[in-house]
Order: sequence, then structure tokens, then C-alpha cells
Amino acid sequence: QVQLVESGGGLVQAGGSLRLSCAASSSFTLYAMGWYRQAPGKQRELVAGITTFDSTNYPESVKGRFTISRDNAKNTVYLQMNSLKPEDTAVYYCYLDSVGRYWGQGTQVTVSS
Repeated sequence: QVQLVESGGGLVQAGGSLRLSCAASSSFTLYAMGWYRQAPGKQRELVAGITTFDSTNYPESVKGRFTISRDNAKNTVYLQMNSLKPEDTAVYYCYLDSVGRYWGQGTQVTVSS
């Protein structure tokens, strides 16, 4: 059983930056990971993914503003979020794909205008 713990959320003004972290309880070198977000009343949406070969993918809504990276030695994946907008406000969830998908508990990101 893999456990994922997110951190780094908070309140920031529009145009600001935050870095989210997701620490896994075991080595994740062989697994794809990423981040989703869910705003109130909306479906959960992918914001960034990274494969075991460090290939990344982003939706158009965050491309050029968000960057996902991983530190295999620390079993941690990061999401650097720049030029934040009020519409980025959501709960952000980390995931790991193994035999099935594991989720973190979520971390709140609030961007004020």
C-alpha cells in the first residue's frame, strides 16, 4: 500500500506562485505520477503528469505556467505553479499509478483576485 502526502497549498494573490509537494511512502521510480485538481461544483481535472521517463504533459489551461518534476531519491514529486489565476483555485490531489491508482488527501490552493 502506497501512501501519498501532499503539502504546500495555501492562499496566494493572483500572479503569485506556489510549489506543491507530494511525498510517497515508498520508492516510486517505476511509476507514473501527477496532479489533478477539483474546484467546487466541477469535475476533477488533470493538471500535470510525469512518466517514469520524465515525459510530462499538461492541459492548455496550465501549460507554460505549471511545471511538474520528480526527485526519485526523495520519493517526491513537485508541482511548481506560477502566474496563478483565481480560476486555479481548487483542491489539488497527487496520484501515483501502480497496480491501480493511489491518491493523496489533497491540499487546498486559493488564489485571490
